[in-house]
Amino acid sequence: MTPARGLGIGYLASILGALLFGLNGVVIKMLMEGTALSGSQITQFRVTGTALIMGAVMVVINRKALVLKRTQILPIVVLGIVVASLQATYAIAVNMMPVGIALLLEYTAVLFVALIAFFWFKEFVKARIWLSIAMVLVGLAVVAEVWNTTLDPIGVMWAMAASLSLTAYFVLGERQTGSMHPMAVGFWTMLVASIFWGMFSGWWEIDPAVLLLDIPVTNELSGPVAPAWLLMIANIVMGTFMSFALSLFAISRLKATRSGIVATSEILFAFLFAFLLLGEALNLTQLIGAGVVLLGIVVAQTARDGHAVEADLALIPEEEK
Repeated sequence: MTPARGLGIGYLASILGALLFGLNGVVIKMLMEGTALSGSQITQFRVTGTALIMGAVMVVINRKALVLKRTQILPIVVLGIVVASLQATYAIAVNMMPVGIALLLEYTAVLFVALIAFFWFKEFVKARIWLSIAMVLVGLAVVAEVWNTTLDPIGVMWAMAASLSLTAYFVLGERQTGSMHPMAVGFWTMLVASIFWGMFSGWWEIDPAVLLLDIPVTNELSGPVAPAWLLMIANIVMGTFMSFALSLFAISRLKATRSGIVATSEILFAFLFAFLLLGEALNLTQLIGAGVVLLGIVVAQTARDGHAVEADLALIPEEEK
């Protein structure tokens, strides 16, 4: 395979992963509105199903990589709890506010990661990070229309909680040795997240019949519908496992920084699908503000050499950074 072809396939994989991740926010919102399941219950399905798939894949391709060293147990447990928080806070946020804005707020984690790297780990961070911070702050103020905001403040709080969870997720994952196979990390963290929410989500209160409900997949009353179980499978397989796997593949072709920048298009896809399927639209002023935020995030993605943030991928092998 020629280098150019390898890059092309890498970009295609990264864009497809971003598309699936952006669409998944809409699917989660449909499920929560159509079934009345809570964010933690949706997360319970998501992390448990994904853990089962990742575990099965690893048994086939590299079962030895599933073995944990004693020194890896505590970091994996902490990462798993952070994953549990990330998935649930994002689910709650998209249920309370426009999907695209929720993801936009979550992605402010890019800035937090760079600032932690600079102030805490004394890592070299390019001066452009300060420009990106200014752009994101101004852009968010415009998106939120702080002079006459209509955003649910509780929804904003949950979206920022998702941002902080993503920040912790990436910083903790990035500080690992990189010796574990990323899919094995995905399996163990999803398994821990599943056990964590198993204690608090109230899964035992779920009526299985809700998965048989027909859920509208557009904002039109007479529009098409899909069974809840099918949307749940899409949430697990396409929106979580496939987006993770495509991110891994993209990084192997593009390396972390380029892949992370392309992955930022998740935000654009979230806005697009929310508009097409849910009728969630921004006015012109908000669109301009969103564009400024997105550009600021892209600038922040380039502020650290060899590092970038992808919302569905934390730990990257050292040789791929």
